[in-house]
Amino acid sequence: MKSKYFLFLCLSFLIFNSSLLIGTVRYVSKTGTSTPPYTSWQTAADSIQKCINICIDGDTVYVANGIYKEQIIMLPGLSLIGAGMDSCVINFQMTGMAAVQFADSCHLSGFKIIVPNTLNTLAIESNGHTGLVTLNKIVNASQGIYVNESDVTVYKNIFENIKTRGVNIFNSNSIIRMNLIYTDPNSQSGSISGIYIGGFDFTYKPIIDSNFIEVNSGDGIRNSIGSKPTITNNTIIVKYAPEAIHLYMSDTTKVFNNLIISSTGAGSGIFTNGVTMHAYNNYLTGDYFIDLISMSPNNLVKNNVISSTSGTISTYSVQNLFYKYNNIWNSDVTYSGFAPDSTNLSVDPMIVNEDTTQGELDFHLQKYSPLIDAGDPNILDRDGSRSDIGLYGGSYGWTYTYNDLAPRPPHNVTAVNEDGLIKLTWNKNTEADFSHYRIYRDTVSILIYDSTRIVGTTSDTVFYDNLPPSNTEKNYYYLITAFDDQGNQSAPSEEINVTITGLSEHPPIEFDNYALLSNYPNPFNPSTIIPYRLKEGGYVKLYIYDMKGELVKTLVNQWQASGYYEILFQPNTDERKKASSLEVPMGRTYSDMSSGVYLYQISVRGEGDIPVFSDMGKMILMK
Repeated sequence: MKSKYFLFLCLSFLIFNSSLLIGTVRYVSKTGTSTPPYTSWQTAADSIQKCINICIDGDTVYVANGIYKEQIIMLPGLSLIGAGMDSCVINFQMTGMAAVQFADSCHLSGFKIIVPNTLNTLAIESNGHTGLVTLNKIVNASQGIYVNESDVTVYKNIFENIKTRGVNIFNSNSIIRMNLIYTDPNSQSGSISGIYIGGFDFTYKPIIDSNFIEVNSGDGIRNSIGSKPTITNNTIIVKYAPEAIHLYMSDTTKVFNNLIISSTGAGSGIFTNGVTMHAYNNYLTGDYFIDLISMSPNNLVKNNVISSTSGTISTYSVQNLFYKYNNIWNSDVTYSGFAPDSTNLSVDPMIVNEDTTQGELDFHLQKYSPLIDAGDPNILDRDGSRSDIGLYGGSYGWTYTYNDLAPRPPHNVTAVNEDGLIKLTWNKNTEADFSHYRIYRDTVSILIYDSTRIVGTTSDTVFYDNLPPSNTEKNYYYLITAFDDQGNQSAPSEEINVTITGLSEHPPIEFDNYALLSNYPNPFNPSTIIPYRLKEGGYVKLYIYDMKGELVKTLVNQWQASGYYEILFQPNTDERKKASSLEVPMGRTYSDMSSGVYLYQISVRGEGDIPVFSDMGKMILMK
């Protein structure tokens, strides 16, 4: 646990338990008794509520593992501490009521709360009371936590299979921080939100910070009528969802340093209507765009990155839109209602890893990114320098070291005969510090690309190779690497093979086949890339096995078109472990693996479900 969050939790606990030194510590166990005072594990209560009923302000109740089928009605100043969110369960199956009802200055921690999966069921309800809710798991609820006219800190909880709203706050200054929220993909509710903020009083200023929200429909975060929230450092993954952040009829709302990822669907990354919004240093990627529909003046949209998107950045009746110092990259985006000025960029942001389909995402900037110190000069990073454009810039961002990484490997290499020469082409690198390419050739598969195999260099994406004459059929193999200005060399491109027949009337034959290529790097830690090429479209399965032949992971299991593919494999903690430790996940991860040799295998089935290709390779994980 990071020290600042640990300190925050300790301070919060002390605040809500200021009378702990004079309060009584009590215990609950499934093997307990009905006889008070429950002041030891040997005399523990057999019911949580029985124990609460004899408590007073300042008492603390510890609850052992087990399933407790009862409603919990808290008392003011009570700390109720469960043995753990996966092993200490409150299972309250009465619809239309809350499993836990809060009172002033309460602390609830360490429980798994299960309620009926119906549209009118709450897990935790707080009406007019303050408190602290930490380290709980809430499953199947219509609403996970409902906070009305009160200020509750909701910190490091897990919400799974939520039908309408993970956290619902109304007229509240609550702090909602570092929670994991997953909505029910089968919910039929018309008002789904990971976090919903409501009210009629603009004096309320809730904080929504560092949460991970995954919604299948509905909104990631919705602020509806009233309040002035600060929405910062959240990761929002939306699938078929209308809006990632939906702001409606509210006062000035700060939307800073949020990551918004869309996997499918078409909606708005940030949608506003009747709101003055200050949106700084957000990163939006996927089929999303920004909609500003507002009569409010002075909307500020600065230092944001929009990558791999399509759609329109649009304004309707917006007064004084300040759209400056943003970067749109690799996107099909148009503008409606305004024209961006020259402060806005369209350059490769040089993110460490921004591929949303492969592996662990990392949106930190590389050392020579053109977005460093390129943001609004009136906004400073935490280190006092001019703000960066992107996710970690600005006063709500991070201070970190920019790593000088090698360029990406050249992609989509092709080889054709042109006037007796071998013409190689590939996709252009777009890094700001890119320098040149190096081309390697050999008559056997190139396992080591050293200086003896160099046939040329170029800064272009085309290279002509004049092969030596031959009277016999001969194979030639090519690799290409990219270099940056600092001399860093990329991993190699895919290897491509051409065959010369030896007869002048027959041109070289382009390599056009199936291939499972060598993973790189190998050995590896923490990750490696497995490339392959498909001659024709087919159903592809890519597996990882250990040396016992046991399946570790299926990386690909879908139909793919012909072409070149790279799959990143990163052994790490799986999502369940990550969720239980309450780290915010930033992408797909894989099960823990020990050091050793592993196998990767591909199989391809073509039309009629006929097998057309299979192959296997070895890779070494070194920890």
